[in-house]
Amino acid sequence: MIRVLIVEDDPLTAEAHAAYVGRVDGFTVVASAATGREMLAAVAAAKPDLVLLDFNLPDAHGLQLVRALRTAGSAVDVIAVTAANDVRGVRNAIALGIVQYLVKPFSFRTFADRLTTYREYRRGFEDRRSLTQADIDARLGKLRPAAPAESEKGIAPETLETVRSVLIGTDGGTSATEVAQATGTSRVTARRYLEHLIAAGQVDKDVRHRGPGRPEYEYRWLR
Repeated sequence: MIRVLIVEDDPLTAEAHAAYVGRVDGFTVVASAATGREMLAAVAAAKPDLVLLDFNLPDAHGLQLVRALRTAGSAVDVIAVTAANDVRGVRNAIALGIVQYLVKPFSFRTFADRLTTYREYRRGFEDRRSLTQADIDARLGKLRPAAPAESEKGIAPETLETVRSVLIGTDGGTSATEVAQATGTSRVTARRYLEHLIAAGQVDKDVRHRGPGRPEYEYRWLR
């Protein structure tokens, strides 16, 4: 079981992330922290295998905390779970060895995908004293979840890009019917492309309730 420390200063968000972790096989939450000070203490006390780290904490930035861990000799793995997406920050995170980077907001599907790829990455190091070049390449490859191939049967790259453009250019969510109208496709075709994008972790889906009648699904681009 992979032991997880959640570092998040918003209580509701921390609770949601803990619930997400509980839904992924092979992971358990062993501690939580709302500040950088609490995080460093929790790493020492709870000995987690993985830290889910928000960068914007009340007393420190997440990258400062990762540097402090590395300076102290800690090799605990870190996944960034943050709204920060500036180029410099992402590059610094990679340089510090952060194994995954999740930009808020995200769906459970995306969260579970990242944890699953991390779990597979760890399995390659169990009971091994040395690794071949092929082993190392395979481990590093496991950290990059593979998106569904856009050339798969029934998915045309040009149409997929058109659907993406509609979603990106829409404030809030949009239905399959609205996407069909905007792209000149049938509702069934629009739904197939939308579900493809959900599987790729680029789109989220929720139920839209607007007045009486049967509710429909609303699709939203994950910015």
